[in-house]
Amino acid sequence: MTKRICIVTGTRAEYGLLRWVMEGIRQSPVLELQLVATGMHLSPEFGLTVEAIEADGFQVDRKVEMLLSSDTAVGVTKSMGLGMIGFADALAQLRPDLMLVLGDRYEIFSAAAAAMIARVPIAHLHGGETTQGAFDEAIRHSITKMSHLHFVAAEEYRRRVIQLGEQPERVFQVGGLGIDNILRLKQLGNPVPEALLSQSSHAKQRG
Repeated sequence: MTKRICIVTGTRAEYGLLRWVMEGIRQSPVLELQLVATGMHLSPEFGLTVEAIEADGFQVDRKVEMLLSSDTAVGVTKSMGLGMIGFADALAQLRPDLMLVLGDRYEIFSAAAAAMIARVPIAHLHGGETTQGAFDEAIRHSITKMSHLHFVAAEEYRRRVIQLGEQPERVFQVGGLGIDNILRLKQLGNPVPEALLSQSSHAKQRG
């Protein structure tokens, strides 16, 4: 029986890290990828980057509109409320076996809170990290406490997640997801123009 894995993405940067995880799930014979796009992905102001996800060949199963044109405390809080409403509906429709989320943005907090109430297990990527002077850190640690599985980038972060009270056997040090992108990056060549080679050759002859 296949397991439905629901991935939530809200920004282009986050999608860049999740890209190959999504591909691995899609290629798995025992997993079914479900994809929910939200936040900046759905905003023309930020480039409507959901289209880039679809251009990569992924099917977006649900779009959760939540972003208001305001970054004030009131605006962000209202966006989080809209997000929880939207994710409640999306989860009721998709009925995933697991939700996979990354990082510390408020869109992801809304998704995780809705999943926790719906009793959908949560896997959290890049927990245990710190962001001094921003509320991202409190959001990240809150998502950690709502999650059941933890995939961290370094030993320091693994220890911090355990210090937060999570079971050590559910915390896995897997490295940073950006490494996957680096390993798959097609390197550009750096050919030396023929004119420069010719000039270098003449210079050696004169020397």
